[in-house]
Amino acid sequence: MTSEVIKGRPLNGKADYLPFVNPATGEQFGSVVMGTEADVQNARREMATAARAWAAKPVKERVRIVRQLQTLLIDEMDEITAVMNQDNGKSRQDALAELFMTVDLINQYCNRAPRWLRRRRISPGLQIFKRCYIEQHPHGVVGVIGPWNYPLVLILPPVISALLAGNTVLVKPSEVTAATGVMIEKLFQKLPELAPFVRFLHGDGRVGAALVQSKPDLIFLTGSTKTGRLVMRAAAENMTPVVCELGGKDPMIVLEDADIEAAARWGAWGAFYNTGQTCMAVERIYVVESVYDRFLEAFLEETRQLKQGYSPEIDNLNDIGPLTFQRQVDIIEDHVEDALTKGAQIIHGGNRDGMYMEPTVMVNVDHSMKIMREETFGPVVPIMMVDDEVHAIQLANDSNLGLSASVWSRDLARGERVAKELYVGSVNINDTMSHFAIPRLPFGGVKESGIGRTHGKKDLLQFTQTRAYVVGNPPLPFDIATILRQPGNYKLGSGIIHLAFGTSPKQKLKPVVELIEDKEVKPKARKVGTAVGLTAALGAAIIAFVLRTRK
Repeated sequence: MTSEVIKGRPLNGKADYLPFVNPATGEQFGSVVMGTEADVQNARREMATAARAWAAKPVKERVRIVRQLQTLLIDEMDEITAVMNQDNGKSRQDALAELFMTVDLINQYCNRAPRWLRRRRISPGLQIFKRCYIEQHPHGVVGVIGPWNYPLVLILPPVISALLAGNTVLVKPSEVTAATGVMIEKLFQKLPELAPFVRFLHGDGRVGAALVQSKPDLIFLTGSTKTGRLVMRAAAENMTPVVCELGGKDPMIVLEDADIEAAARWGAWGAFYNTGQTCMAVERIYVVESVYDRFLEAFLEETRQLKQGYSPEIDNLNDIGPLTFQRQVDIIEDHVEDALTKGAQIIHGGNRDGMYMEPTVMVNVDHSMKIMREETFGPVVPIMMVDDEVHAIQLANDSNLGLSASVWSRDLARGERVAKELYVGSVNINDTMSHFAIPRLPFGGVKESGIGRTHGKKDLLQFTQTRAYVVGNPPLPFDIATILRQPGNYKLGSGIIHLAFGTSPKQKLKPVVELIEDKEVKPKARKVGTAVGLTAALGAAIIAFVLRTRK
């Protein structure tokens, strides 16, 4: 069957396959049959059945099996980067960077998963006759929906996290980079111990919708904010929890004491790497007035040196390649046109030839423009002069998105102080985008940039449900549980609260003092009351000692 196709968007609406199209050349180099709703439902049932067997394996056994994938990724490195080069148009070295970060994360997670997932004992508080535990249990079947801009490093890590946590996985790669999705599936198929616990569902948005409707136990999505809203709305029908890493409009602040040459070099890299198709790319730059001209000239010089082109060879001197598909081209051009209409100026680049768009620098921009407020996701960066540090912080925070940011200052303490004023998930000081490459450093955004975090212990634990256990014999007569359950113990309970939780010596000893000073209490009763109070005080002291010892 043949069909006129723009990459990732069947035009006749009837395509039953996804084409593999090289955006750099326009050449189709393969295809894959799209899944159906029935395929999705069958895969969901299979993974639900397989989930019991996978979850039953000890964590160390799951780690051993996942390690096989790590070995295979390294062994087949050249084949992997070759497919990604055709599929995205990115250089083999950029594809290698994705592989590097993926293998690094797998290695660190495998090293730490047994410790992160182990059963933990916690203090029982005043219920000292109980033993309390927390265990992490898998959700069951996790659906992972991946993006097209980094189709390896943004899809394999959540799959690995879900597997290590004891889940089985349904994977829906992006239809825009379907060849990479098929390549990853073939890697799993080469591992007989791992393959039964992962299913790949190839297709367009209809397959993604079917995956959401199949009621997985958890959905992990990487994509645009628009896609995140659609998935969360659909998932809410079944109360399916969703973790999502969405869009960014990351600001870069250049203060007057910044290393201008370094800021220009790495700012340009952060803006144009992967042709700007990066969620944490530098999408807007604010420069303090006193260094604006110097920075602008240095930034232009760095931009002029960038080489754009495509090569399938390992040795490739190009810095950036083509855009990946037409829909993103349309968004970029809309943002540029909107800015130009409102008075912005292009001082470098701006031209497009097919899927190749020159690195573009814009000035005379303001926050009335889409280019300053919406995710552009392309090789365009607006640079805006600001009065001072306070002005820069104000504009950086003036966004519905809050993924990450960067601050440039030779004074590291000042850089950290400014960073703490930015309402984002991550901040780089004197660099751009490096935070994503650190596997144990949480990555994710605030506001409309997503929910949850990738990377680190919290990443792995979000693929589990916390289960609590309390173990002990039936409550004893002098157990705090017994005291608070039986009628007639109000005063005793009040005394225990003061003694155990009082915030000052006076508050702690209040019940003891009241018993001693109560003139209306008969002498014998007073002795009994005092004894009870002192006993309670002693008990509280013992409890406090036990708790400190346990800590």
